[in-house]
Order: sequence, then C-alpha cells, then structure tokens
Amino acid sequence: MAILKIARMGHPVLLQVAEPVADPTAPEIQDLLENMAETMLDASGLGLAAPQVHVPLRIFVWRNGDEVAALINPEIELLTPADQRGWEGCLSIPGLRGNVERAGRVGFRGLDAEGRAVEGEAQGMLARVMQHEFDHLNGILYPSRMSDLALFGFTDELARAAAHQHQQQQQQAAAESPR
Repeated sequence: MAILKIARMGHPVLLQVAEPVADPTAPEIQDLLENMAETMLDASGLGLAAPQVHVPLRIFVWRNGDEVAALINPEIELLTPADQRGWEGCLSIPGLRGNVERAGRVGFRGLDAEGRAVEGEAQGMLARVMQHEFDHLNGILYPSRMSDLALFGFTDELARAAAHQHQQQQQQAAAESPR
C-alpha cells in the first residue's frame, strides 16, 4: 500500500467528469482502493474520491466507523431537499472550510470494493460525505455549492471567530441574568 499525492484545487483533474470503472475487480482497481483508503486515513479525511488522487475514475471511499467503505460507479439520489447547512472541508482545499447546503438524506447505489451491487440510504454526516465525494466525480468542488461566501474561510480563523462569538454570548448572558 502507498500514500498517494492529493490533487489540490486548481489542478485540472478536479474539474473533469470521471470515467466509469470497467472492471471493479481488476488488480489495479483493488490496489487503487487500498491506496485511497490508506491516503484518506493518513490525511485524517472522512472521504476521498479517485480524482483527488489524480485518477479520473468514478470511485470514492469513506470512513464507516473503524472500517473504510468504497462505492464504485455510484449513483446518488437526493431524498430530501438540499437545505441542511453544515461545515465542510476538503483534502484538495487544505486549511479552508465552508458552510454548504446539502440534502439530509440520500439514496445510493453502485458497486462495493468486491464488485457486488449495493444500494441503500444515508443520512446526516454520511449523506453529506457521499454528496461531497460524488461531486468530485463530476468535477465539482464544494465552494461552488456555497450560497454565502461569507461562510468560507481558513479553519483556524473560523475557529477563532466562533470562540470569540461564544465568549461574547456568555458575557451577554451573564450580564442579563438576575442577581
């Protein structure tokens, strides 16, 4: 297994539509899946799409508890409106976070790491991760999904701003509480 180089925003591979995988059981695909899993875990990511490691194929992996799961040639269907706001980061856009609206529940189907047909539903964070990784397969990066770029910034600055806001709220609540 190997740690793969992650493409960063601006690289053309991240802007193209990925090609379907012809044979998910091929040794090179199995090696790619193992290397993607190792790369994602090493980078402390929640998900990773093949285009992010310079391979324009329709594959993504994600953390599934202590395991890593894969979806090959995935299809994603939004089961609820894309009205759930949440913070996202991306291994291809290091150090930045953005607040993105996504569906809270999705249906998915495709092939697993062994080439078997799988389908199911995901909700919450897993639904968000699947939508984010699926976007990578279609040449879409999360900033293009953002409706308010004021909610886009460097992770450390956003954390400082949130801590400052929390401190102000605590001070205001203390000042307003009866003595």
